[in-house]
Amino acid sequence: MSPSAMSATRILALFQRYVFLHRRSLIRMFDIGFWPVMDLLIWGFMTRYLQQVVSTPRAQVVVFLIGAIIAWDIHYRGQQAVTISLMEEIWTRNITNLLVAPVRLWEWVTASFLYAFLKVAVVTLILAGLAKALYAFDLARGGWAFLPLAGSLLLFGWSIGLTTAGLLLRYGYAAEALIWGIPFLLQPFSCVFYPLESLPRWAQSIAGLLPSTYAFEGLRRTFQGQAVSPTMWLGVIGLNVLYLTLGVVLFVWMFRRARADGRLGHLGQD
Repeated sequence: MSPSAMSATRILALFQRYVFLHRRSLIRMFDIGFWPVMDLLIWGFMTRYLQQVVSTPRAQVVVFLIGAIIAWDIHYRGQQAVTISLMEEIWTRNITNLLVAPVRLWEWVTASFLYAFLKVAVVTLILAGLAKALYAFDLARGGWAFLPLAGSLLLFGWSIGLTTAGLLLRYGYAAEALIWGIPFLLQPFSCVFYPLESLPRWAQSIAGLLPSTYAFEGLRRTFQGQAVSPTMWLGVIGLNVLYLTLGVVLFVWMFRRARADGRLGHLGQD
C-alpha cells in the first residue's frame, strides 16, 4: 500500500471514530440538533416580534437576524468540532493510544476537519429547513456568494479550533474553558447581528482584524440583494489564510512542547 493510501486509511479511521461516538450517545446528538435548534427558535421568534413593531417595509436588518444565527453557528460548530475531537481523546484517555499508533499529526488534523465539516453541514441543513418552515426565511436568498462566505466562517472556526486544541495539549484541563469562551469573546467584534458602523471606533479597529467581520458584512449585503465588495473578499480570504496558518503553526508548536515536557502521556489523568 502506498504512503498516500495509508494516510487516507488512517484519516478515514479517525474520522469514523468521531462520527461513531454519536451513535450511542444521546447527549452528543444534542450538540448537533438540540442547541442549534433552540438558538434558532429563540432568535427566530424574537425576529418575528421585531418585524411586527418595525415600521420599515420588509425590515431587511431584522430579517437578517435569522441568517446571521445560521451563519454564526457554522463558525461556532466548526471551532467546537475541531477542539472537542481532541477533548474526546482526553476524556476517554485515548491520547496514549494515538501516540503509539502510526498516526501523523496532520492526519489527525485532517480527520478533525472532515468531522467538523460533516457536523456543520448537518446542522446547517437542519436550521435552513426549520427557518424555511417556521419563518419563511430562504437561505438561498443569499445567492452563490453565501457558500464561500459561509466557508470562510468555517475556516476561521478551524483556525480558532486548532488554537484552543493546541492550548489543551499544552495546558490540559486548565485551558478547557477557552473552548467555550473564545468564540463568544470574538462575537461582539464579528458584527454578527449589526453592521460594522454601529461599533465605536476602538471596537471597529479590532473588528477589522477578524475575517468573520468581513464575512458577516458580506452576508448582510447578499441578503439585501447587493454585491459583495472586493475589499470584503480581500479581508475574508487574506485574513483566513493568515489565521489558519497561525493556527497550524501554534498547534504544531504546542504539540511539540507538550511532547517534550512529557505532558501528552498524562493528559486526562490530571
